[in-house]
Amino acid sequence: MRSSIGGAGYWNARISKDGEWIAKARKLLEGKSDNPTYDPQFTFDLSKDTLRMLLRCYSRGDVLSELAPLFPNILEMWELSNRLAVEVCDKHGLATCRNWVFDLSNLNHYQWCFGLIGLALALEVPDVHWQRLLALVGQEGEDVLLDKVVACRQSGRRIGSALLHDRPYGRLLTCLELGGDQQARLLRDFLDHWYPELARTGKQRLWWYDYGDPVKHPLEKGSYFGRWCIEAVAAVKSFGIDDTDCLDHPYYPGDLVQDGRSPRYSDPVPATGTDMSRIEFGSATHGRPARNWLSRLLLGSDRRR
Repeated sequence: MRSSIGGAGYWNARISKDGEWIAKARKLLEGKSDNPTYDPQFTFDLSKDTLRMLLRCYSRGDVLSELAPLFPNILEMWELSNRLAVEVCDKHGLATCRNWVFDLSNLNHYQWCFGLIGLALALEVPDVHWQRLLALVGQEGEDVLLDKVVACRQSGRRIGSALLHDRPYGRLLTCLELGGDQQARLLRDFLDHWYPELARTGKQRLWWYDYGDPVKHPLEKGSYFGRWCIEAVAAVKSFGIDDTDCLDHPYYPGDLVQDGRSPRYSDPVPATGTDMSRIEFGSATHGRPARNWLSRLLLGSDRRR
């Protein structure tokens, strides 16, 4: 396992439940909705659920090639959510119909977008999916750090002058701008401060921030999917920073840069979870490879509204 938190039983059980839920949710989208005004939120939550499943698979130690097919499904549900939101808001005269602020000035949205850009760079997604992601993120020229990272793959990107969230991202911007021999040390410094400096209160608190906290949201609640600083991976992939000294950092998903370099952790207790090689939407598959149940999940519904 790549995560030092949670045993094989936890990761197998949560990924199994993720697969079952996503398959059920996509099936629900094929039928007539009982609550159309909730559909925009439902589909965006499904996008988040798919990202959560992808990161749980990474935490468990799955090979990257089996994670990549999940990425376009994250985009698909976000796109569908946007289309449904326009329909619902227009019909009911609403300014918004989703519990999410779709603006980079909001830390939750900024970190969501930055993470997806980092994953797109790490997984080397095809250009069609890269362009879909950039269209969803939008706001070109509004954040200097995000623009600099995107510009490494997107030539002609307009670079903004403002940094929307100095804490903790000022440290990463400094790392990129100073360059040279200092970059490796500054990248490690950013990782050291990343989680503590993301702390916020009230509505500004990140939606995942307390997951895995032994007091506020212990592992037994099942929400934890890892605590990975994908923003650091985005910087490494974009600027070619030497990340060797970061590979043992608990927040750094170094295998997203090159698989097989990050630490692996043995299961602290005997695994009691489901054998994922036999899961197909929660049913036995008589030993089919794990990628088959994942492919069936992803390709089972391609509905567009």
